[in-house]
Amino acid sequence: MHQHWTPDGPDLVVHGDNLPIISALPDESFRLIYIDPPFNTGRTQRRQALTTQRSAEGTRVGFGGNSYDTIKGILYSYDDTFADYWEFLEPRLQEAWRLLDDRGTLYLHLDYREVHYAKVALDALFGRDSFLNEIIWAYDYGARATKKWPSKHDTILVYVKNPKNYYFNNEEVDREPYMAPGLVTAEKAARGKLPTDVWWHTIVSPTGKEKTGYATQKPEGILRRIVQASSQPGDWVLDFFAGSGTTGAVAQALKRRVVLVEQNPAAIEIITSRLSSQTAFAKVSA
Repeated sequence: MHQHWTPDGPDLVVHGDNLPIISALPDESFRLIYIDPPFNTGRTQRRQALTTQRSAEGTRVGFGGNSYDTIKGILYSYDDTFADYWEFLEPRLQEAWRLLDDRGTLYLHLDYREVHYAKVALDALFGRDSFLNEIIWAYDYGARATKKWPSKHDTILVYVKNPKNYYFNNEEVDREPYMAPGLVTAEKAARGKLPTDVWWHTIVSPTGKEKTGYATQKPEGILRRIVQASSQPGDWVLDFFAGSGTTGAVAQALKRRVVLVEQNPAAIEIITSRLSSQTAFAKVSA
């Protein structure tokens, strides 16, 4: 796959199965990786048979000094719905970690169904010291449950390759209004405040100019914060669950370089319409 991409080449969109594609990319090539994999919404699962053992083997240690394999076994025995989902996601996350450079950051976008299991597994897989943030994206749109508090947020887990050397610059992030502007000076109110780890941001409006028609399209405002804070102009950004291509559109607008991977032909058409004419396209058959 790497014959289609080099750090001095054009931005690239690849149509195909993401695992073999990213497996062929060279080590430590990307400053920022954002992925928004399909949420585990309850499809039929198969139970994974794993032996749970306490072991000192392995380089990653999680809760209670247990190895990654031990923690994964505990999680699988607790919820076999998560087990099958993680079997799909884990090898892709391992490749993402390999592809991050020493100052790189991984943003993993999940919903309430899997994020708590994923956090425990990722702490063991990457090391708890590499965990940087849990970002809550809160929105207020759509149907409302009547038998429980309506679920109106997603979670983005943030991990850094090197906890002592990662790139992060919140001064580059677009500011937001103060919720109580009367409690700060007029100068501060006019400037706005830096976002916290709770991001209030609407979903893509069904009638707005940003809408592409893609069902799970993410708003550009969310990706702008991520790209602004965790990369610099000229850095390479990777999204291998590219969907509607929001990561690519934002990265190019902010003068970053980008590689997108997507398997859905309809999504590829949308991505093509959103990116620069200088972007290269490739198709990798199974």
